[in-house]
Amino acid sequence: MPQEWNKLTELTAGRPFVVERVRFTETGIAIEGEFELPVVCTLSADDQVFLAAFIRSHGSIKKMEDFFGVSYPTIKNRLNRLAGKFDFIEIEAEPIPEGTLDLLDRGEISVEEALKRLKEERG
Repeated sequence: MPQEWNKLTELTAGRPFVVERVRFTETGIAIEGEFELPVVCTLSADDQVFLAAFIRSHGSIKKMEDFFGVSYPTIKNRLNRLAGKFDFIEIEAEPIPEGTLDLLDRGEISVEEALKRLKEERG
C-alpha cells in the first residue's frame, strides 16, 4: 500500500483532488460520494516522511538534524512551512528566539543561561 500512496502523491503533485469511492477491505462494502482527505494525506511523500520522523523523534529538532543531516534553521523552516498547511489548528504562544533554543539544544549553554538570555531578550 505505501508504494501506491507514493505514486498517488507523485501523480497529484500537491494539486487538490477528490476521493469519490471508499471500499472497506474487510467487508468489501463500498461507499461513494465526495470525501475530503485529511491534510496529512495531501502532503508530498517527502513531507509525510519528514512529519513521521518528527513525530518518531518526539519533536526533537536535534534528532531531526542528525537524521536528515541538515541544520537547525533548515528543520525549522520546513516545520514552519508544514505548519502553515494545518491552518485549522490555532496555537498562540509568544515566540522564543531561535538562537537561544539552538544553543541550548546543542548543549552549548545551560538551562540557566538560556533562561537568563530569554529574560533579557523579552525585556
